[in-house]
Amino acid sequence: MIHKEGYRSVLLTCIFFLALVLVVTLSFGVNWITLSVDVVLLGFFCFVAYFFRDPHRKVSEYLPGEVLSAADGKVVKIAEVEEGEFLKSKCLQVSVFMSIWSVHVNYYPVSGDVVYSKHHQGKYLVAWHPKSSEKNERTSVGIKTDSGKMLFMRQIAGYVARRIVCYAKEGDKAVTGDQMGFIKFGSRVDFFLPLESKIRVKVGDKVRACQTVIAEIR
Repeated sequence: MIHKEGYRSVLLTCIFFLALVLVVTLSFGVNWITLSVDVVLLGFFCFVAYFFRDPHRKVSEYLPGEVLSAADGKVVKIAEVEEGEFLKSKCLQVSVFMSIWSVHVNYYPVSGDVVYSKHHQGKYLVAWHPKSSEKNERTSVGIKTDSGKMLFMRQIAGYVARRIVCYAKEGDKAVTGDQMGFIKFGSRVDFFLPLESKIRVKVGDKVRACQTVIAEIR
């Protein structure tokens, strides 16, 4: 199933693909060269359609206080940091990098109330750059969990990703596993958790949205 954020891209790619196939075939006829070009173009179209896939993601069982991953990808950073935008205190940061092969839908990792949402213009450093969390284009979302704890997240654009879609608005009700947004063509999601949280993943781990528990907010 194609995600709604990909309808336009997939349609334009399809039109472009069909137009090129028609031009190449009319210009050079049908031979092994034109068939090879057609195969390459078809492969590109399939990649675009695959990138914008929207799988039915079932939320795994979790205990109260557990934080599920909001994105598919690889854990690239776990550190104690000073977060100055929303939490304004020391906290634990967990960063998940999404490659171009990852599902790029982002989901709410906890249930609660969206109390902060802001889009920031910025640069397009590679997503694993240490400063990308603060310098790149990004969307920030703060959630007050049903237990009263604060969770802060960032959707971060990367060198290739040039558009972040965030559905979270202040006043919305966040429900674990509901779609929170979409990042196009590879990037990362940062989680900022209270210092007393117990981290359940390590750097290098591969995680799945709605299924992998990344932390436990005590």
